[in-house]
Amino acid sequence: MLAKFNKHLNMKDLVAKINAEIETFKTESDSLIEKGVKAAGARARKSTLEIEKLLKEFRKVSIENQKK
Repeated sequence: MLAKFNKHLNMKDLVAKINAEIETFKTESDSLIEKGVKAAGARARKSTLEIEKLLKEFRKVSIENQKK
């Protein structure tokens, strides 16, 4: 039972990280588009790479939880 609880926390933390990174992407991409801040473009691109990693991890954890 405890292992399931820890997995749930892990999933919850993972979703929180994904949401935070999406917010970062929104902020940086808006800054690039609306204000023309070129450095924000680099930060937005970096954020997309982090989102990609987090989504892959989410998929992995989700599949593991489904198998149980």
